[in-house]
Amino acid sequence: MEKKIAVIADIHGNYSGLKAVLNDIDVEDKFDHIYCLGDLVGIGYETNEVLELLLSRNDISYVMGNHDEAILDVLAGREVYSRGKEKKHHEWIAHRMNPKFIPFLTEIPVTLHAEINGKSLLFVHYHLNESGEFLSVDYEPTEEKLDKHYQSLNADIICFGHHHVIHHFKSKERLYLNPSSLGCYHKPLASYAILSFGELGQINVNMKEVPYDNKEFLLGYQKLDVPDADYLLKYFHGNQHVKYL
Repeated sequence: MEKKIAVIADIHGNYSGLKAVLNDIDVEDKFDHIYCLGDLVGIGYETNEVLELLLSRNDISYVMGNHDEAILDVLAGREVYSRGKEKKHHEWIAHRMNPKFIPFLTEIPVTLHAEINGKSLLFVHYHLNESGEFLSVDYEPTEEKLDKHYQSLNADIICFGHHHVIHHFKSKERLYLNPSSLGCYHKPLASYAILSFGELGQINVNMKEVPYDNKEFLLGYQKLDVPDADYLLKYFHGNQHVKYL
């Protein structure tokens, strides 16, 4: 029997984008599961709304993102990887988050494995070094580089996020997939990927962009005085808010 999963990544505190994608998933043909590749929070400010919506469902599995990790570090009084304005942003997000969500975030694993119709999958927010820390973003990835990094791993498909662009590489070794950021884009579109697994081992990948109304979300950055709002609106949302001012 064919199996079908949805893969979402980098929600980044964007409730309206997340709701649009989940609504789209719910009206599609039946999905067996949804996998979320981390960074549920941070950048966007709708932390509580996003986490409330995610926890209202029982068909999503998660891996930890660097922003999720940073928020937990702030709340636990640990050293945070971020510095300067980014650190202030993480502190602002952390102090506005409902404490009831802390146990949920704390229990999210760094990696997740699954097997679907004979195919083995690894889900991770981004590539890890030998110490289990996220590597710096490779802005010129290739299947050769990815094969070398994952050469000791027995997996047919590796799904990751973090770098907010689509990656779809197929080498002789495996398939690499990044569905792009659901919550951060320079257009009012929220991205996700659909993977279908046939009975004979065939894999079909469908990248989707769901349109949604992001006006109130964008205007909320300045309305709530989100730290470093101008930078975030420019680099993560393409200054779309300007047309509403």
